Amino acid sequence: MAVTLETPLAKVLGPKTATGMAGSLGLHTVRHLLRHYPRRYAKRGEMARLDDLQAGDRVTVLAQVKTVSSRPMRQRRGMITEVTVGDGASTMKLVFFSYRNARLAPGVWGMFAGTVGSYQGKLQFTHPDMHLLSGDDDDDDWARELVPIYPASKDVSSWVIQKSVKLLLGGSGNLGDLVTDPLPEEIRTRHGLLSLPAALLDIHRPTTPEDVARAQRRLKWDEALTLQLTLAARRRAAALEPGTARPRKPGGLLDAVDAALPFALTEGQQEVGEELAAELDRDQPMHRLLQGEVGSGKTVVALRAMAQVVDAGGQAALLAPTEVLAAQHVRGIRALLGPLGRSGELDGDPAGTRVTLLTGSLKAAARREARAEVAEGRAGIVVGTHALLQEGVDFADLGLVVVDEQHRFGVEQRDALRAKGNRPPHVLVMTATPIPRTVAMTVYGDLEVSTLRQLPSGRGGVSSSVVPVTEKPGWLDRAWERLREEVAAGRQAYVVCPRIGDVPGDEPEDADGAPPDEDGRSDRRPPLAVLDVAEALRSGPLAGLRLDVLHGRMTPEEKDGVMRAFAAGETQVLVATTVVEVGVDVPNATVMVVMDADRFGVSQLHQLRGRVARGAHAGLCLLVTEAPSASPTGERLASVAGTSDGFELARLDLETRREGDVLGAAQSGKRSGIRMLSLLEDEDLIAEARTEAAALLAGDRGLADHPGLAAEVAALASDDRAEWLEKA
Repeated sequence: MAVTLETPLAKVLGPKTATGMAGSLGLHTVRHLLRHYPRRYAKRGEMARLDDLQAGDRVTVLAQVKTVSSRPMRQRRGMITEVTVGDGASTMKLVFFSYRNARLAPGVWGMFAGTVGSYQGKLQFTHPDMHLLSGDDDDDDWARELVPIYPASKDVSSWVIQKSVKLLLGGSGNLGDLVTDPLPEEIRTRHGLLSLPAALLDIHRPTTPEDVARAQRRLKWDEALTLQLTLAARRRAAALEPGTARPRKPGGLLDAVDAALPFALTEGQQEVGEELAAELDRDQPMHRLLQGEVGSGKTVVALRAMAQVVDAGGQAALLAPTEVLAAQHVRGIRALLGPLGRSGELDGDPAGTRVTLLTGSLKAAARREARAEVAEGRAGIVVGTHALLQEGVDFADLGLVVVDEQHRFGVEQRDALRAKGNRPPHVLVMTATPIPRTVAMTVYGDLEVSTLRQLPSGRGGVSSSVVPVTEKPGWLDRAWERLREEVAAGRQAYVVCPRIGDVPGDEPEDADGAPPDEDGRSDRRPPLAVLDVAEALRSGPLAGLRLDVLHGRMTPEEKDGVMRAFAAGETQVLVATTVVEVGVDVPNATVMVVMDADRFGVSQLHQLRGRVARGAHAGLCLLVTEAPSASPTGERLASVAGTSDGFELARLDLETRREGDVLGAAQSGKRSGIRMLSLLEDEDLIAEARTEAAALLAGDRGLADHPGLAAEVAALASDDRAEWLEKA
């Protein structure tokens, strides 16, 4: 049988092994298995160090049998066999019940895989999977300097994968006959890269660490170039779509917005504003990402762009992630526009437009009226949540789509809203989560990027401190005293908790990015909850203050009422979940106490912190945690407290989270196209690949002269795993 990259594994390995690989590892074809790379390499005795293991770890260890002893079990019939193995630095016990293998003898080397358990305070494996090496037919593999250790599963061990890969490599006769190198020779030569057959051989059966390094570099190039070609192709396709120019017109809504602003635009806002204005003036649709520090004034920049589109006869839609934020946007825009935002009303200016809110919680009559305003073009600015995407919401002439907080939406939502335009509308994507350059190149590579770093003048600034309650319990009392001092001075405060509380099925509302076992603790108590904390504060350290709660399980009317009362100063302390993370703007709020701060991600804490000191008064953010200061979590929180630079924190966030989360593989539940590439370590390589991708697509023929690369791009574009490209 002729084997190709698309040959099902069942025809090569047999149905049992193939079924296990497909079910637990998602490996279905020869291509999948060849691209399933070792996650590390070991010499005998240099795999997972036994003295580094912790209970609960699922690992594979390479060790030598030291002693073997068997004895009858006390409570039931049969024998118990205890085996001591060592790796040269430490020893560990393996326990087998009613099992004996004559080859399991002192001096024998083996690979042992399982979940580390603990008995009488000592770590052990109970009935581990094992592969004994001495005397095996594959001794030539184990005589090599490096032993590949593959990502494995409970059903498919690393050594089964290794044998299967060896069968493929040997059975193909010549790997060059099986694998065609898609990379043009001039690119390989320019960057000093191995051929693909050589790289695959060296990654699976290396002789030296240098072999591994060269193979990894080539395989990273494959991933980076395919991704950059895919994104560049999207940019080219978007550039060919005919849109509608929305030129600036003097004396219109945009001039009125500028005149009504109660502050001067920052230099950065002016520069980005001119950039957007110029792109809106073209009939090629804008596709731009606007990222900026918390509080840098992205919304004002977006509003000015929306006003320009309305002046040119079009409509602008602002897609917000929550009803609280959508309602706040509408209130802010209407207040700024005044009569110009109430066209058609008694006190409205006929030269203006209407600002319409469309959310899922609107009553039927209000929803019908809002849809009519949108469909008939009376509403020039439409703000809404996912309700904007529903069938039956039709625009007269959609000219600009603004997506607020892109990380809350996927490509489906963005494209669904774009599709409501008669011609492709301009698109502006906003995020307050700063994005490292390498992530922007890799995840948002189909968008041009603008950045706002400068904060408006007159902001008080926020100082942050960690409150380590386990080590210094008195500090928490002082935190509540500081909050009371601010309230006594006429200010307001937030207390943020990761969970809602006494609600069926309650889970942490949005405390992502901080794995529960980050410090190896498996006995953590449940996260603190809004309802419980609010009750304790009312009867304890904040007794007598006007306190209210806000969380995602409240009705939209309840949430809106709570936010209105807080914005009006009627509520002094708001105990909330991360529903306040994005966009909530109460300039008088100067204190935020984040309970269980270790349950939140770095960027999320930075977002939360941005809710205070939005006025002239200085702010204070207190990160309350039980994590030891010297633990990884404690150090992470200290880093957040130690800098207000969101871009530096974004890089830290990337270091402390799995890259798959950043790329969206975890969100989509699909396997990511990234296996080898590291966003942190390979920034230069990604940039080089981006340059090569642009050059390859610069000509009229595109990839016509490079069918291998075209096939790789087509495979990624048609694969549902490519969904992660649009999610960050």
